[in-house]
Amino acid sequence: MGIDVGSVRVGIALSDPDGILAHPVTTVPPEDTDAVAALVTDREVTCVYIGLPRTLRGDEGPAAQAARGYAQALASLVRPVPVRLIDERLTTVSAHRQLEASGLRERGRRAVVDQAAAVLILQGALDHERSSGRPAGESLPRRRKPRHPRQQKEPE
Repeated sequence: MGIDVGSVRVGIALSDPDGILAHPVTTVPPEDTDAVAALVTDREVTCVYIGLPRTLRGDEGPAAQAARGYAQALASLVRPVPVRLIDERLTTVSAHRQLEASGLRERGRRAVVDQAAAVLILQGALDHERSSGRPAGESLPRRRKPRHPRQQKEPE
């Protein structure tokens, strides 16, 4: 599954069972992580790739932090399915250009551009894995559960 996280919409793409070709699926509101988790379960997704919108210099701004937060929230809902972050610089720009080239008018593009960006994220990950034999992107750091207060070590 490929996911493009936006402040208004989250675009979702899936691949065929062989992991060769990505295709658009749907768009959901960013707060509806339960719907995305249900898709992961229903479609038997084996890995989730979430776009990480870095700046052109490679820095992480507020949008990247929002994507990381979304990834953490989703990961807690879909465990043990891995969630990985993929550098997605310019995918939305590329998606707009592809949709414009296909003849889709500006008004119609808004509804599907996030799905098209999710397709680019997922297709890039699939192509990387097929050519390198390694997982694409970065895995999320594992969060440790806080210890129960009684289990905490007494200060010395």
